[in-house]
Amino acid sequence: MVSRSYSNLLDLTSGDSLTFGREKKRFPRVATVAGVLSELDDDASNNSVGSDAPSSISQDRMIIVGNQLPLRAHRSDDGEWCFSWDEDSLLLQLKDGLGEDVEVIYIGCLKEEIDPSEQDDVAQTLLDTFKCVPAFLPPDLFSKFYHGFCKQHLWPLFHYMLPLSPDLGGRFDRSLWQAYVSVNKIFADKVMEVISPDEDFVWVHDYHLMVLPTFLRKRFNRLRLGFFLHSPFPSSEIYRTLPVRDELLRALLNSDLIGFHTFDYARHFLSCCSRMLGLSYQSKRGYIGLEYYGRTVSIKILPVGIHIGQLQSVLDLPETETKVAELRDQFKGKTVLLGVDDMDIFKGISLKLLAMEQLLIQHPDKRGKVVLIQIANPARGRGKDVLEVQLETDATVKRINETFGKQGYSPVVLIDTPLQFYERIAYYVIAECCLVTAVRDGMNLIPYEYIICRQGNEKLNETLGLNLTTPKKSMLVVSEFIGCSPSLSGAIRVNPWNIDAVAEAMDSALIIPEGEKQLRHEKHYRYVSTHDVAYWARSFLQDLERACKDHMRRRCWGIGFGLGFRVIALDPNFRKLSVEHIVSAYKRTKCRAILLDYDGAMMLPGSIITTPNTEAIGILNSLCNDPRNVVFLVSGKERKTLTEWFSSCGKLGIAAEHGYFVRSNHNTDWETCVSVPDFDWKQIVEPVMQLYTETTDGSNIEAKESALVWNYQYADPDFGFCQAKELLDHLESVLANEPVSVKSGQHVVEVKPQGVHKGLVAERLLLTMKQKAMLPDFVLCIGDDRSDEDMFEVIMSARDSLSPVSEVFACTVGRKPSKAKYFLEDTTEIVRMLQVLANASEQAARNTAQPSQRVVIVESK
Repeated sequence: MVSRSYSNLLDLTSGDSLTFGREKKRFPRVATVAGVLSELDDDASNNSVGSDAPSSISQDRMIIVGNQLPLRAHRSDDGEWCFSWDEDSLLLQLKDGLGEDVEVIYIGCLKEEIDPSEQDDVAQTLLDTFKCVPAFLPPDLFSKFYHGFCKQHLWPLFHYMLPLSPDLGGRFDRSLWQAYVSVNKIFADKVMEVISPDEDFVWVHDYHLMVLPTFLRKRFNRLRLGFFLHSPFPSSEIYRTLPVRDELLRALLNSDLIGFHTFDYARHFLSCCSRMLGLSYQSKRGYIGLEYYGRTVSIKILPVGIHIGQLQSVLDLPETETKVAELRDQFKGKTVLLGVDDMDIFKGISLKLLAMEQLLIQHPDKRGKVVLIQIANPARGRGKDVLEVQLETDATVKRINETFGKQGYSPVVLIDTPLQFYERIAYYVIAECCLVTAVRDGMNLIPYEYIICRQGNEKLNETLGLNLTTPKKSMLVVSEFIGCSPSLSGAIRVNPWNIDAVAEAMDSALIIPEGEKQLRHEKHYRYVSTHDVAYWARSFLQDLERACKDHMRRRCWGIGFGLGFRVIALDPNFRKLSVEHIVSAYKRTKCRAILLDYDGAMMLPGSIITTPNTEAIGILNSLCNDPRNVVFLVSGKERKTLTEWFSSCGKLGIAAEHGYFVRSNHNTDWETCVSVPDFDWKQIVEPVMQLYTETTDGSNIEAKESALVWNYQYADPDFGFCQAKELLDHLESVLANEPVSVKSGQHVVEVKPQGVHKGLVAERLLLTMKQKAMLPDFVLCIGDDRSDEDMFEVIMSARDSLSPVSEVFACTVGRKPSKAKYFLEDTTEIVRMLQVLANASEQAARNTAQPSQRVVIVESK
């Protein structure tokens, strides 16, 4: 599938953006002006803020991107290409759930190779007739992408197979990764040819296109983008072995909504984000979200369903009725067990056959009465492992049939030739039990199809000689390692590796009372019929709309290079603090207040050396020596530590332990902002925290005068988080009648007296100034974490305590969601800005003999 627009894409992973030369194509819809294919420069797109391009379409449109288009293709007798819809394709079936008013465009590859000379005409035909945009890939690139990186690296790893030897998937090959990225870039170009970014939704499917969200988000910052993973997502212990683990995680996080079949898969993804990227998730009103640079990436957990209408239409075919009658006669007097699997190493076909063998050994009465029909679909991949599975399957079937078979009876019937869909349906109809023993599978819809087919219809009931009023029945034996298992509560769940347990489950499925079989079938049928593919698609689109509802309201910046690109989304009123602006306001005002966080604002967070350096002391003294300034340091640290650190700052006001202790300057005594009669509650808290410290390696207790803090910064992230939740619940229970508050923070659980927070210091300071008729006309508050938000909230709403012409600067460190209106990038910018203000005070002192009164509040942890 050679594309004439293909260029050298293998340099993409170096981080350099590439542009692609395109020959003229006849696409009627493009990203900018109708009828024109615009050139898209990725370098320029780095600065895109998401308004992107004018839209000429008012109705919703969904662009569905998958590895393969939902089309079948063949050449006619005259050599022309003929195309038709692939009714079995999930991408086509999900259209039923999107609504008639949603226009759908498909982007993907064709299964057939198209000659380069025919590609333009084929592309135009597919767009005009089917609204499909084909991505033509050169055969060598496609082989490296699909058979290489997808099938040799991602597919085995996501199914828990580590490349411990060259035979098990092979070592990581950088050239295959480059091919994978290159193909994703080609898909991104195809999306850009047809997208209206302000109007369209984009839904990307499966592990073949995991880095596509980065390329699309880079070009359109406010794009409404969803991703659904149809395979399992492995545990962090497995996933972390992938050399490009961070790149894939960050690429997925450029989606607005990420979907998984089961909570286990989602939990593993969230654990990887926590352990490798330091991200935590929150659950609000049933929705799970990850905060990622100001964007909330939503997590969707919903197993895909089947297309009921398609199955029922096949059940109604005369061919199906004829095949059912044929199978009824062929297996008359025998109980049929059915397995339908692809011929690959993860489907557990050999384990199922061994269980059948064990059943016949342990239950001789089943010989001659029970038949296992194993339908083995052609493998999707290729390689040595597929051949080994085929050889093992053939050998096992031969051994069982030779051991237990007799004239007119074969215990195992292996069907390894392609079947028509109606033929497979007929096998579902006659089977008393369906067996799925995959050792790892993303979803597996075979049990769903089986349940619907067992419900049957009037004609099939007559063919099988069933009473029309008799309730239907079915039995399922399913592996606990497949995605559909949690939704089939009436199935017999098994560990496929336990051959004896699977054999016992097969026997149980056969001897279980008829009434119970009917009840289990009814329960499954009710779920499968209401949670079909249309329900799944409709639910995903609704959640995607919810996840994107604030897109146009937020301001966006694109940062990072290559696959490290991400978008920062912030409130429209949130902007960078201009040093020139604040210095101008500082110079023309006479009564000022400045609040400053020490650890995050004047000292690099996480620094080993936390004591203030000479530069910081000098800046604080310059601000304090200005008679128009009142400077306060608000910190979470103990007062003893702060007293030692800032002993040379005589005029500096200090608030310790988040405002519980306050001192206006070095010559005054410490006071308490909140009256606490006693700290007897510590005798309750400390033993509880000690218990969790002993059982959580890497945690410790920090004892303050007014508070106790359990810190798990150096513990295992997942275990520490779980222990923190347990500790929080435990403490809230035992302290229910105590005058304290229990709060969780960044790697901490803290117990402190009620009403103690940093905002209390700001309230007290502004009230004191108001009582002295000193209404500040300048307030600056800088902090870097959640504890500082209380101060931001106080000063932003304290208009009664400020001068009518006051200028308020609430500033956080870094671009992130905050109640502050301003931000500065890092500690360096904070110190530089404070130095400029200190210089202004010193200059004013030299220029005037008697300066006015000012207020400065400095806050630290």
